[in-house]
Amino acid sequence: MFNLNQCVIVMDRSWISNPDRLSAEYDKGVGEFVTFVRGSLDVQGLTKCPCNRCMNREVHHIDSVRYHLLIYGFLKDYIHWTEHSEQSNPQVPLGSPIQDTPPCMNEQDEEMAEALRDAAEHAYDIGSSSDLLSDVRPPAEQARYDKLFEELHNPLYDDCMKFSALTFIVKLMNVKVLYKWSDRSFVALLKLLHEALPVGNRCPRTYYETRKLLCDVGLGYEHIDVCKHDCTLFYNEHKDDDVCLICGVSRYVRKKIPHKRLRYLPITPRLKRLYSSKHTTRAMRWHKEQRLEEDGKLRHPADGEAWKKFDSLYPEFAGDPRSVRMGLASDGFNPFCHMSTSYSMWPVILIPYNLPPWLTMHRSNYLLSLLIPGPKSPGKDFDVFLRPLIEELKVLWDGVQSFDSYQQASFTLRASVIWTVSDFPAFAYLSGWSTQGKLACPICLEDTRYKSIRNKISYIGHRSFLERSHSW
Repeated sequence: MFNLNQCVIVMDRSWISNPDRLSAEYDKGVGEFVTFVRGSLDVQGLTKCPCNRCMNREVHHIDSVRYHLLIYGFLKDYIHWTEHSEQSNPQVPLGSPIQDTPPCMNEQDEEMAEALRDAAEHAYDIGSSSDLLSDVRPPAEQARYDKLFEELHNPLYDDCMKFSALTFIVKLMNVKVLYKWSDRSFVALLKLLHEALPVGNRCPRTYYETRKLLCDVGLGYEHIDVCKHDCTLFYNEHKDDDVCLICGVSRYVRKKIPHKRLRYLPITPRLKRLYSSKHTTRAMRWHKEQRLEEDGKLRHPADGEAWKKFDSLYPEFAGDPRSVRMGLASDGFNPFCHMSTSYSMWPVILIPYNLPPWLTMHRSNYLLSLLIPGPKSPGKDFDVFLRPLIEELKVLWDGVQSFDSYQQASFTLRASVIWTVSDFPAFAYLSGWSTQGKLACPICLEDTRYKSIRNKISYIGHRSFLERSHSW
């Protein structure tokens, strides 16, 4: 007697490991998977998506699942379709190159996969329609994230059950930063680990390989050479110049070694990531949708007069609660922790105030944008170093395309700096108004009242701000 319950359909699933998602073999395999899954759909036609981005954690319409698989690729270790009503041990052809034992995906790898999905954003807005939209990620960027997901799914070495290659590198770099290892000691450790681990391991051998991978994750920055006298940046149209256009001094000390080098970290990708991550996209709307408004109480900067004044001046900007309002903070510090060493480095940090108060001031939400080199403070040339940030802020004021993972829709992301946070000397650098001399008051400006007393300048007339009925 032939029993249908004992019948097992044997499918060739070697297409899953095919890197060419445009090939006829891969397209045919996706079609077979969709046909197989249609028998287990719910009433709305939804099912789990096994693409490299969703990883069977998100539910989509079957048409959306098909295009996810064509765009992001099929999970290489998902050869037993148990999440789609397949029995636990289906027969697989002997010629299939896919291994039956999938790579380990522990909790830390799953967290890394989720972070990568947030970083990759939603480049496609796929609905029940069979037509792809035009906002497709550039091939170079797509290849970059494909490589990262590949590193995430590859174990550190064969039969490794604790670390993927990417997770191991990220954790190793975290330890380096926490304990302030030198680059030379880190390279020595990498060489030792590569020799100690089994043959064929994926541990990088050099610090350059490690940094290159982290830059693909989105943790990189730009180097911008600076004139010796802080006259100008060798940036954009002047990036190939060898001498300063202002003072004529050579760009280099010797052999392509610049006098100074500015570190610039673009903020646009990080602002986009705040809305592409399900953990922060709702928090970025808190100031408008969840903040408790009560007269006379200042719980959030949105309750202040400066915020309300800004909204009244720019109603179009204020009309979208996703528009980011930021504060800019800067101050000098000595990175060497030795007071006997005279060195002043100036970080420029942006703080997004859309978040609730308990998240706004958390250091994980600080956006480091510039690291201005020493050994002296930039002084009146502070604006020279701010140039790349100002140019990026101009673009953000006009708006850039981003994706809201909460509303599952694209939108125009706009951002602006509405105030600065600094001490009095740093205020002079940021504003361009001298806080020394006769007209030091940034409020009174030219009307500052002063009087010279023994070569000292005293500021007088403070009682003029009091009411006439005041006891003083």
